[in-house]
Amino acid sequence: MIRKIVIAIVYIFTVGMYAQDGTVSPYSFFGIGDLKNVSTVENQMMGGIGVYADSIHLNLKNPAAYGKLGLEVMDREGLVTYTAGVSNKQYQLKSYTEEEKSSITSLDYLALGFSLGKGLGMGFGIMPLSSVGYNLIDEQTNSGGSLTNLYTGEGGLTRVFYSIGYEVLKDLSIGATVNFNYGTLDNERLQQIDGVQFGTFDRRSSRVNGFDFNYALNYSPIVKGRYRFHSSIRVNTQGNLVSHNDRQIGSFSIATGGNIEEVEVDLVSQNLKNTELKIPTTTTLGLGYGEDFKWFVGAEYSFQGMSSFENTFLGADSIRYGDASSYALGAFITPDHDSFASYLKRMTYRAGLRLEKTGMMVNDVDINNFGITFGLGLPLGRSFSNLNLGFEIGRRGTTKANLIEESYFKFNVGLSLNDRWFQKRKIN
Repeated sequence: MIRKIVIAIVYIFTVGMYAQDGTVSPYSFFGIGDLKNVSTVENQMMGGIGVYADSIHLNLKNPAAYGKLGLEVMDREGLVTYTAGVSNKQYQLKSYTEEEKSSITSLDYLALGFSLGKGLGMGFGIMPLSSVGYNLIDEQTNSGGSLTNLYTGEGGLTRVFYSIGYEVLKDLSIGATVNFNYGTLDNERLQQIDGVQFGTFDRRSSRVNGFDFNYALNYSPIVKGRYRFHSSIRVNTQGNLVSHNDRQIGSFSIATGGNIEEVEVDLVSQNLKNTELKIPTTTTLGLGYGEDFKWFVGAEYSFQGMSSFENTFLGADSIRYGDASSYALGAFITPDHDSFASYLKRMTYRAGLRLEKTGMMVNDVDINNFGITFGLGLPLGRSFSNLNLGFEIGRRGTTKANLIEESYFKFNVGLSLNDRWFQKRKIN
């Protein structure tokens, strides 16, 4: 079993180094890119809520949930849970006059979780935090001719995390996660004027890294004999990221595309060589009610003071930030997880919805996101492992003020596999 864990660890970090997550969203032009949903397929399909915790699934949003690993599973001391997820997202991008379709397939997360004894669990893994991937054209016509700006960007940030959770008292768990975020953000603007043989370019690159922490408190007592009340509070502290920046400007031949002149901009004299990106603290409150392994319904509210965020090196004149917030509802039902006669009764059915005010205001218009989610948990044999399928339909942005409206359909596949990483020897 130890050999399996070592192989899994090497696989996690190898994929994390070389797999490029992506996006085609024009809104990845702003901030640190298009922020990802840092949760498993199981949580994503319940509107993204993280208040629910059980003994056989990892909850990447809620470190206090690691204290539940193995608790309700008989003879499962030393339980190890592997989880991984991939997704395909189909975009329909629409402006006031045009429409375009695109898609992206990406790795969502890879993680391992361990039960270290009754009430104590830990986990670690890797996931994308944000992605940059846009290609925008701005054409302007005046008496002097037509001016064309082409904006392109790529890259993003990756998150490596370590979590630990502990049940300090019956039904009361605490947990903490340390996140290390790193990556590169590359942005380029090409400008050309109709009838002029040379164009200009402005290339900017930021190598970003830094830490943030996530703290959680769960309280989930039994009420009315067999029902459970779920509550949680989570605080993702301010992310203090350092950005090491480079900038080149110059000219290029429109006919050949080759550079004519390239100059390295002195960012030191402008105090822009090393800048800070402070991602504001996010606070999340969650409540839920249900019956263990049978059904659950819950809701969450999150708040983030995005009005204090700025990117002085990659900032754009067209954007400003306000405070962000989100509301989410989610539920699941498993008709009979012990059924021998019906596989359909052992399946888990999930659904949810979420409404996000992202905090971005582009051209003085709020950019909001709405999604409806649903999915299935498919048991693998008679074990505690399962294959999870998820679907999300949503919309972000608007066609007002010359902006882009994104309609999307997302398909998720996730694996949650359980095994034992050690077994006590028995001496008769």
